[in-house]
Amino acid sequence: MGASTVEKYSEDALPAYTPMPWSLKEIRAAIPSQFFVRDTTRGLLYFARDVLMAAVVWSLATAIDPYFKQSATRELLTPIGAEAARWAAWGVYWWFQGLIFTGIWVIGHECGHGAFSDHKIVNDILGFVTHTFLWTPYFSWKISHHRHHSNHASMERDEVYVPKTREDLGIPDEAEGHEIDYDEIFGDTPIYTLYMLIRQQVLAFPAYLLFNVSGQKTYPKWTNHFDRKRSFSTMIINDLISSEQSANSILFTKAQRNAVIMSNIGIAAMVWGVSYASSVYGAWEVMKYYGIPWLEVTHWFIMITYLHHTDPEMPHYRGKEWNFQRGAAATVDRNFLGWQGRFFLHDVAHFHVIHHFFPKMPFYHGPEATQHLKAFIGDHYAYSDKPAFKALWDNYNKCQFVENEGDVLFYRDKKGQALRRPADQYRVKSTKAQ
Repeated sequence: MGASTVEKYSEDALPAYTPMPWSLKEIRAAIPSQFFVRDTTRGLLYFARDVLMAAVVWSLATAIDPYFKQSATRELLTPIGAEAARWAAWGVYWWFQGLIFTGIWVIGHECGHGAFSDHKIVNDILGFVTHTFLWTPYFSWKISHHRHHSNHASMERDEVYVPKTREDLGIPDEAEGHEIDYDEIFGDTPIYTLYMLIRQQVLAFPAYLLFNVSGQKTYPKWTNHFDRKRSFSTMIINDLISSEQSANSILFTKAQRNAVIMSNIGIAAMVWGVSYASSVYGAWEVMKYYGIPWLEVTHWFIMITYLHHTDPEMPHYRGKEWNFQRGAAATVDRNFLGWQGRFFLHDVAHFHVIHHFFPKMPFYHGPEATQHLKAFIGDHYAYSDKPAFKALWDNYNKCQFVENEGDVLFYRDKKGQALRRPADQYRVKSTKAQ
């Protein structure tokens, strides 16, 4: 009587999901028009605030080494205590400067969508400056990011975070009487899983820009945001003297080549600027003040976007079941870093769902507009208050692959199990993975 029983996994017992029925026009009508108004002055004040914070924090950091290395401090704290306090102070600087830099990147993201200002020239100048400063090819990324928004959650057309299928991983289809040894396939130790997760957080964004990692698998092998046919270093040099680069990439049209070349010139200027600063001040000094905060930008950016678009309860679609509004709803608002995420990151994680529905809506209207969106779409609005780092670990382990067939899909974990299933009328196998 006291023996415990383990409930057997049953696909039929999972919560059933029915895709939303409304048109984008109906959803748009539920959002008051004032939330679509862009205020250039207000946006510039947010940007000025970020730049001022970055300058103040940078200035304060210049006092860290002199203060903790002086003899009076070392006598007060002991040499070991002073050294520990010095590195702790640098840790505080890196944490907050990383968040501030990420907020500046978010401003550039707003510009890329045209959400910052009614004036295209303001969007593009500010977006180019902010993103180039943080090693993002502004115009190239803007083009591909627009395609991501236009096709989000489409297995065939989305640009990034496209789930791997059972076939991609070499996992056989489930068959009655045939048991799949998922432990053999996914039997990584927690330490190795942590290593892979850290690698993702540090390298994923550069890898996406350079090698299309996590991007659309139907693209040619060497697709990237610079040139699919040449190495990164050769591409930068050649693009300074040639306007043919964008014509060689599946990501861009011939009409977009000048914009792509401008992005590459910006990145080339950053290569020169950082190299020159390193020769003058020393590579470690550049790394301390700029490099490590920039690495945090890539970490926060990947963590935020991964958690927005990778969740075991969010659907992906194939074929006729996908439409723009269903894709827009297939993302999650998160309580990301609490007040720090709201203040430093301009609510980019807290109110991301409304952004996917209406990318040109300014971020500062997100909180109020989200309330109207929630009231209209009800349970189709997704929110999670799970701590961000726990959510990252959980989703990294639970979101392994989707099925080869079907038009409404949910991630499966390392045991081949899902947390949700399509409603009965969507469970018919129809469109096989291409």
